[in-house]
Amino acid sequence: MAYCLLLRHARSSANAAGLLAGWSAGVSLDDTGRAQAQEVVDRLGELPLVRVVTSPLDRCLETVEPLRARLGLDLDLEPDIGEAHYGGWTGRPLVELAKEPLWRTVQSTPSQAVFPPSDEHAHESIATMAQRAVAAIRRVDAQVEAEHGAHAMWLAVSHGDIIKSVVADASATPLDDFQRFVVDPASVSLLRYTPERPFVLRVNDSGPLRPVPQPSTTTPETTPSGDAVVGGGAG
Repeated sequence: MAYCLLLRHARSSANAAGLLAGWSAGVSLDDTGRAQAQEVVDRLGELPLVRVVTSPLDRCLETVEPLRARLGLDLDLEPDIGEAHYGGWTGRPLVELAKEPLWRTVQSTPSQAVFPPSDEHAHESIATMAQRAVAAIRRVDAQVEAEHGAHAMWLAVSHGDIIKSVVADASATPLDDFQRFVVDPASVSLLRYTPERPFVLRVNDSGPLRPVPQPSTTTPETTPSGDAVVGGGAG
């Protein structure tokens, strides 16, 4: 029953330009994103994180680096929480993609969406993306609990669609409804997996988080909102 923090990378140059970055090379944080990465240190720097797992893409590494330096933790690269493989959509403007028939599928029935192949970029379905991401998060969460105990907290740094799919799974939301969740750049979502069910404690939070005392006699099953390991601003 470890606590899993999901941090979306801060704003990138592709976000600012309205491009679907995917696995494009050379996508870094813009000035706003770099400021957001510094703010992450103030928001999360007091939390007792025991492990940091991140997508291998530069925008995630740049986002978490100031926090990593503050905490003195190593980074574990996990490709399975890397961005969706958008294939032929990679690097294209969102306003252009919104005119294609596949866009409506992505928005209304994403479980049926398969991104087009490309000679340059890998492609996959949204369902495959969600399956690999959820499996990776659950696997690492189990490892953290086994190594550090039931109240350990760890951080995963990833991407909007990845985090939305993980939150949807944890909340028993069908993949076709995962677009209901909003995950802004540099926002945090908080999950806790238990033997009975996962608990979704925060989604799209942009405020400060802080440790709070642990109850000694309660469990998430009996007090799902009162046993949260963090408190702080919503956002």
